[in-house]
Amino acid sequence: MKNFSILVVDDEEDFTETLVKRLSKRKMNATGVQSGEDALEILKKNSIDVVILDIKMPGGMDGIETLREIKKMQPLCEVLLLTGHGSMETSIEGMKLGAFDYLLKPVKLEELFPKLAEAFQRKDAQDQKIRGAQVTKLLRHGRLIP
Repeated sequence: MKNFSILVVDDEEDFTETLVKRLSKRKMNATGVQSGEDALEILKKNSIDVVILDIKMPGGMDGIETLREIKKMQPLCEVLLLTGHGSMETSIEGMKLGAFDYLLKPVKLEELFPKLAEAFQRKDAQDQKIRGAQVTKLLRHGRLIP
């Protein structure tokens, strides 16, 4: 599997830093930020494959609002939601808005890594379909395909 980019968004700085370090040790391209606003700034400048997003964040943007904006900016970006036990309804709302899946906090790495792989595989498959459709369209316009 090719290397993919991950953005970790959680207001708990220690958690974000630790998770980014663990992902980086596994040769994953990971970046961490502490707010939805910071996440959107990263997404304006970079193509991200998977976002790990905490639902409950204080301040201007919570996780659900951040998810909505991520999907507007980069619709194919897959989002894994992190949720506490008390916010299952919010997780379901997030899934309806296009999140790939959700995990309960505290997240176990043995649960996170397979979910990351699945999310990336789904994004990669969508990217390949789009590239294939673009090639077909180009070939048709070039009269190489009747």
